[in-house]
Amino acid sequence: MKNKSISILGCGWYGLAMAKALVADGYHVNGSTTSEEKLETFKKLNIKPYLINFNGESVNYDESFFNCDVLIISIPPKRNVQADYPNKIKNIALAAEKANVKQIIFISSTGIFQNGNFIVDDETIPEPNTTAGEVLLAAEKVLKENQAFTTTIIRFAGLIGPERNLAKYFAGKTDIANGLAPINLIHLDDCIGITKAIIEQKAFGNIYHGVTPSHPSRKKFYTHACLTSGFEKPEFIEELLDWKQVESKNVARFLAYQFKIENWMEYAEIKH
Repeated sequence: MKNKSISILGCGWYGLAMAKALVADGYHVNGSTTSEEKLETFKKLNIKPYLINFNGESVNYDESFFNCDVLIISIPPKRNVQADYPNKIKNIALAAEKANVKQIIFISSTGIFQNGNFIVDDETIPEPNTTAGEVLLAAEKVLKENQAFTTTIIRFAGLIGPERNLAKYFAGKTDIANGLAPINLIHLDDCIGITKAIIEQKAFGNIYHGVTPSHPSRKKFYTHACLTSGFEKPEFIEELLDWKQVESKNVARFLAYQFKIENWMEYAEIKH
């Protein structure tokens, strides 16, 4: 398994951390960015750097980037150009097909689901009611319908971890709506752990919900997280408006993966 080649298209907060973890495990990793300033950083981390752009009409990439055993696509839709996202994924799929890539892991989001006042899992069919959700669903469809490779989809919940203490967004605020709605979060360590488990176990071709199986209310978790982080206490309205609770069956079913962060209230005790 070691020394296999993995290309990560989009080395942002998750992608770069994923690349570093794979390098540490002995994989050969290609990493892409749209920023020239990051290329030197990649080199220092033993990540082979590529400047790649699939935005709009300015498609620019080195074909050797796609010479890999597994391609991880980690480029979320940008708010100002969301409509172009499915076409961008289509162009990436064509490049992967041309290079004979056989395994693609697509990083999607649980935001693909509408707030339907329900519990959803990996088998629930999304019916998004936001532009971001609609373009994610269209992108997933583009990849799944391409028979040239096997597509694995990981839908991550809200991302939390180093340099992402979400409590700060609520600190000191009052009359925060929907205080009783459940949270859907995942720590960066578990994002990496789930992705590695899929690769190592060759558990490709499934949809995985990357979400911690702990869902305290927004009020309970963020109030506690603010206080333990030294932030001003927020004030939530005790109400349950539109909500969803995202569960994962397939992480346990196919990976037997043990979450590193299992209880958000215990996690909030840690000073961030």
